[in-house]
Amino acid sequence: MTEETQLLVVGGGPGGYVAAFKAADLGIETTIVEVAPVLGGVCLRQGCIPSKALLHVGHLINHAAEAETFGVTFDKPRIDIEQLRGWMQGIVDKLCGGINTLAKKRNVRVIHGKAIFEDSRTVRIEGGDVARLGFKHAIIATGSRPARLPESIIPADCCIDSTTALALQDIPETLAVVGGGYIGLELGQVYAALGSKVTVIEMLPQLLPGTDADLARPLAARLKKEFEAIHTTAKLEGARKIDEDVELTFTKGGKEEKQIFKRVLVSVGRTPNSNNLGLDNTKVRVNEHGFIEVDARRRTADECIFAIGDVAGEPMLAHKASREGIVAARAIVDQPGVFNPKAIPAIVYTSPEVAWCGLTETQAKEQGLEIRIGKFPWGASGRAVTMGRPEGTTKIIADANTRRLLGVGIVGEHAGDLIAEAALAIEMGARVEDLAATIHPHPTTSETIMEAAESVFGKAIHSAR
Repeated sequence: MTEETQLLVVGGGPGGYVAAFKAADLGIETTIVEVAPVLGGVCLRQGCIPSKALLHVGHLINHAAEAETFGVTFDKPRIDIEQLRGWMQGIVDKLCGGINTLAKKRNVRVIHGKAIFEDSRTVRIEGGDVARLGFKHAIIATGSRPARLPESIIPADCCIDSTTALALQDIPETLAVVGGGYIGLELGQVYAALGSKVTVIEMLPQLLPGTDADLARPLAARLKKEFEAIHTTAKLEGARKIDEDVELTFTKGGKEEKQIFKRVLVSVGRTPNSNNLGLDNTKVRVNEHGFIEVDARRRTADECIFAIGDVAGEPMLAHKASREGIVAARAIVDQPGVFNPKAIPAIVYTSPEVAWCGLTETQAKEQGLEIRIGKFPWGASGRAVTMGRPEGTTKIIADANTRRLLGVGIVGEHAGDLIAEAALAIEMGARVEDLAATIHPHPTTSETIMEAAESVFGKAIHSAR
């Protein structure tokens, strides 16, 4: 028996469920097929939300330790790992439950199982209570998974990935983090706060590769104090088990080094979940990186199938997936709109946080743009100093001729909560003067955006010309 639906959404993460809910609001009969027992996707269940919960705990521990500088001393924290794990899971369960409730109120049908395309109009569902489902349109929102290194370099039994690290099975005495990107650094900082001696091994010259060096620098300076060691320009050569420990071999500066760790976390990016979906039975095209090719409306080469989120290309961010879901749902009912943002905010939730949107300085120069740059140090921010967090910078990149904003980067406490103003300004086509002339409340770290805007053309009050 083959049941029918107007819209099939494969995947119930932040892209899939948003697309489904928007489609339902537009009057489309919608069905979600999700392989996990609850909606929310990896972001909610095994990524964004549990990691931010643990980061909050880690920051709390560090803030308590730093309070001694202010004359306030706390006892050394006692960590009940089972209670901590249960608290984190409670947050996940509550949010997943809320999404399930919204699905029911919108009459969005949810089938738990794995959808495999048999052709451009039908999927079979493995493990679900429906064997086969026909559809008029489909949106693929299957997300991504942690990337792995070759077994020849590090066997699977020698390492864990971010999903396992977030499960918080224990707190190892020593932890190696292979990869200095945002996931590795966030989890490294969590485990360091909980008591692990953390060592980072990064192949490229800087932590957070691809991020503006002015933003990465203050974070790297703090992590050098919190981590046991940070090795950049270091290449992992191999790994082997020694009883319950793991010995890593890596080269740095032409010299080979060997170190033994209790646990090794491999965090070298994510891989799109475009395989094993039966896409070869459709006209959908997948590129050499595993991303499904889509147009500005997120439509694939198969006119009735769309793709959104991590599986449809970089950047792999939940908020990008959600916006794509809305664009795809509107396209199905022929409402106008394309996915063409000028600024997608990105945030690293370490302490200090790193956030940016629009063009980086390097990207602007690569495009041959004539630019002006304004920076404001957080050491001159009254709010940052009173929080004991003066390490930080707000940086603005503007077109030298039109004075329009091209990009904004912020490193500092709660930088992620500040970046939305910059994203709105870039999307609205604002000029530097628009930010500089907007009255910002005092004392706040948001003032640093105003000050950086003023400094683009040498007019900042609280920094020397």
